[in-house]
Amino acid sequence: MLTTLLKAKLHGACVTHSKLEYEGSCAIDRTLLKASGMHEFEQIQVYNVSNGERFTTYAIQAESGSGIISVNGAAAHKANPGDKLIICAYAAFNEAEMKVYKPVLVYLDEMNVIIRIGNQIPVQAA
Repeated sequence: MLTTLLKAKLHGACVTHSKLEYEGSCAIDRTLLKASGMHEFEQIQVYNVSNGERFTTYAIQAESGSGIISVNGAAAHKANPGDKLIICAYAAFNEAEMKVYKPVLVYLDEMNVIIRIGNQIPVQAA
């Protein structure tokens, strides 16, 4: 049996562009894709912290070092420049893989610059 787990996360991404008439779905700075282990054309889940919207799309590459996070096409209705996002990719793992696997968690500042990379989320206390 396979279980779906978080593969990678870009936390605190700030939307730089929202283009309704653009081919492609979510353009992400190539540097951020590489740091997270996400791939061009990979399915991603986008969680808009600013307005509560959640949607599935795919990643395309934006210029390295540009800081671009552009929500394009139909998804542009769900995010505006300045909105804060959490962008996640998931993968399926078998029991043996689950025992050793750790996700890649990339935390960004307001300019989409990496401030830290980790692989654990602290236990939430009451």
